[in-house]
Amino acid sequence: MSEFHENIYRSLYRIRRIEEEVVRVYPTDKVKSPVHLSIGQEAVSVGVCAALRADDIVFGTYRNHALYLAKGGDTKKMIAELYGKATGCAKGKGGSMHLVDVAAGAMGGSAVVGTTIPQAVGFAFALKLQRSNRIVVSFFGDGAVEEGAFHESVNFAALKKLPIIFVCENNFYAIHSRQEARQSTPDICKFVRAYGLPAERIENNDVLAIHDRITKAAADLRAGADGPRFFECVTYRWKEHVGPADDYQAGYRSYEEARPWVEGDQVRRIGQMIAPDARGRIEKEVETEIADAFAFAEASPFPEPGELYTDVFA
Repeated sequence: MSEFHENIYRSLYRIRRIEEEVVRVYPTDKVKSPVHLSIGQEAVSVGVCAALRADDIVFGTYRNHALYLAKGGDTKKMIAELYGKATGCAKGKGGSMHLVDVAAGAMGGSAVVGTTIPQAVGFAFALKLQRSNRIVVSFFGDGAVEEGAFHESVNFAALKKLPIIFVCENNFYAIHSRQEARQSTPDICKFVRAYGLPAERIENNDVLAIHDRITKAAADLRAGADGPRFFECVTYRWKEHVGPADDYQAGYRSYEEARPWVEGDQVRRIGQMIAPDARGRIEKEVETEIADAFAFAEASPFPEPGELYTDVFA
């Protein structure tokens, strides 16, 4: 297959294996913050970010490992951040939920649901005022669409015709609460269209379909088409809401529900599309990168006590 498929596989495999290593290391207490893993949901971030330019901007959620990595975030700085080390991307102060790499256009996540959506809209407004052809992508979950900030932001973005793509990662659950138990009409695209913007649902966690739709939307916005655009990407997380474990015995969902998503694993799907020798080369290179990143984090120092008084507002 093409170099494109190899690049998609590298990104998917890299995210999956990094998070599997986080799962392995987490019980040692070396990871100094809670982790919200993207295992199972990698396709959304990879499909979207592969369609963007390096100078485009993304804002994410506290489940932001996949987004940070897919947008080109530094692996060593990410693992060091999880370890709480001074060499981390937020100098050890943010942890798993606040990964940021401004140089890569990854503006970070937030522990509070929905709060990065208006930030993304503000950035898009600035780009429009600057007459830039860069675009912004705002990632959030199905739970965030119930927040007032979401509706205010979508309305403002539509009113001002901003160069922003909204991406809802719908994994059907807000923590343990199923979408149907929270939304009287669980059709996110339907009520988004009421604000006057195109909205499309992409089924089956399909990384190639996501890439195709985002590529077209981004090209339209750069060519001067009125924004914004909205995509609901249906996906599924394999691990518990927060933490490294499985939770299919917790009572709110079953493995039978998850089985089709596991069987449709996009990492395996794309891996089967490329030549075995290319796949082996990619996997070897990624494993070396991961080993180097964890070694870097292990060897890095913790922040000095004086760091408590830097990077604060008051």
